[in-house]
Amino acid sequence: MPIQLLSPDTVVKPKGHYSPGVVHNGIVYVSGQLPLDAEGKPYLDSIEVQTTQCMHNVEQILLAAGSDLQHILKISIFVSDIAHWPKVNETYSRIMGDHKPARIIVPCKDFNYGAAIEIECIAAVK
Repeated sequence: MPIQLLSPDTVVKPKGHYSPGVVHNGIVYVSGQLPLDAEGKPYLDSIEVQTTQCMHNVEQILLAAGSDLQHILKISIFVSDIAHWPKVNETYSRIMGDHKPARIIVPCKDFNYGAAIEIECIAAVK
């Protein structure tokens, strides 16, 4: 089965050597998404705004793959400070509703553009 590389116009084009998403054997792999709009403008207001923009980007890539947020199997959330966890969790829970895929939240430092969060996931194609 061929590998499909995804780079939808609804998310910013990567500056690095990678694809925003890859589909293989019915599985979608979404690269880490920063809180940037499709033109590359960063949304750096609150952590809630950043989380929402990251999740929007993840969703756009999933939709391009024939999937959606409700088909996420595992999601990885990287934050600049573990103190963001409660607000990230609250925002994420609102977006995801009853769907609870496997998840990890990892504190790290120094994201591009001064962002405080980056989100990647693995999902099933519908």
